[in-house]
Amino acid sequence: MAITSIVIGPAPVSRPLSRNERMTSPSKVLAIACVGTALPNLDLFSVNIALPRIAAEFAGTPMEDLSWILNGYAVAYAALLVFFGRLAEGYRRDRSFIVGIGVFTAAAAASAAAPGVWELVAFRIAAAAGAALMTPTSLSLLLASFPPDRRGAAVRNWAGIGGFAAALGPLIGGALVSIGWRWIFVVTAMIGAISLVIAWRELPDVPGHEAKRPSVFAALLMTGGIGALVFTIIKVNAWGWQSPRVIACAAAALALLALFVAHSLRSSNPLVDPTLFRIRPFTGAALAMIPYSITFGAMLFSVAIWGQTAWGWSALQAGLAIIPGPLLVPITSSLLTGRLIERFGPASAITAGILLVILGFCLWASRMSLAPDTLLIIAGMVMNGIGVGLIFPTLMGTGTQALPSSAFATGSAMINMLRQAAIAIGVALFVVIIGSPGDASSRLEAFQRGWWVMAAITALTLVPTFRLLRAARPIAAST
Repeated sequence: MAITSIVIGPAPVSRPLSRNERMTSPSKVLAIACVGTALPNLDLFSVNIALPRIAAEFAGTPMEDLSWILNGYAVAYAALLVFFGRLAEGYRRDRSFIVGIGVFTAAAAASAAAPGVWELVAFRIAAAAGAALMTPTSLSLLLASFPPDRRGAAVRNWAGIGGFAAALGPLIGGALVSIGWRWIFVVTAMIGAISLVIAWRELPDVPGHEAKRPSVFAALLMTGGIGALVFTIIKVNAWGWQSPRVIACAAAALALLALFVAHSLRSSNPLVDPTLFRIRPFTGAALAMIPYSITFGAMLFSVAIWGQTAWGWSALQAGLAIIPGPLLVPITSSLLTGRLIERFGPASAITAGILLVILGFCLWASRMSLAPDTLLIIAGMVMNGIGVGLIFPTLMGTGTQALPSSAFATGSAMINMLRQAAIAIGVALFVVIIGSPGDASSRLEAFQRGWWVMAAITALTLVPTFRLLRAARPIAAST
């Protein structure tokens, strides 16, 4: 439902206009709503590149403990997205969005002052909770502010900015790490505080609708299942594939996720409404998001780590080599993706993007060497950047545009939850593939093997694309 601004004639000079009395254009709402996808993604991937410096400050802390600075955030963010998306549907969407920014900002400020690793992990989980409220409500605001024929383009722009922020994270993180890793959180908190003031002053009132409270039990099942799955993957190298502990953790993850699915199918108030998966474009986008996001997370992680460990690059050098990819995400999304969708349909745009991402991985896997080659990294990042600009905005636009207005927050949160969980799994999986190589040649072989595997996983995105999205109607390219 589009928002209609109410104009009540000239207001007295002595009384400032209320938010409902001011004209708030959909474009302004789009600009503010992009904070809901840009901040969490920028934060996640800038911290990613800062991990070696954090490890240096907290010397003696095992890498497994340090990894939870990243994984704790990713798992909590993924697991809470749907729960908070459902919870926010019954309240004013603008207020829920503002609360999310506030929690995220406070947690970022606390992270900057964290005295130890586990305190930092706790603050990161709090930041994830704020992000999990901010992201689905930002998209819900967006969908409510635009008429149906402009929603697809608006979501593509929102997604393009999110993808750009995620890939820009290593560059900003690298620059700030050269000053000190705590500056990443200081700058994030400053951006959050500015965004909070702007959102409070400029967002229109967007009412929620009558909705049942989401099931806490179902949320715990999903959180436990995702957390156990990521934990299992992280521990494979240390414990071994056939270790009883790995088998037990994997069984626990599967059991919890199976119980969550059973609860969703049988409950009168499921956390995730199974009827959403009867919507073919939504189901196709959700399923395609999984393999794509696994390789997206692995791609950024692997390039940053390879440059720093194999070639001796600084964090800033690694970020600068990565930047051409992120720069191409919003450019591709705004100039090319909409036109391809309008003319050929979403499946064609996604397929073109998948092929480019596969080519990027294959280029690195086949041509990477121990001699530093910045142009090789840039060439692969260009292919990946254009590919991401075609895939991610199209999946988000196609999946969310098909949702009924009552499911904007929940449906978009479901797709984002799958994306965030898959990113965490992708990073953990790449770590398992490369293991702990003992010399430079072994490291090269391990990374090459990882990139070949990621190319194969990316190809799996074609299955739901052709089976479920090929018949999806093109999305209007207007903005």
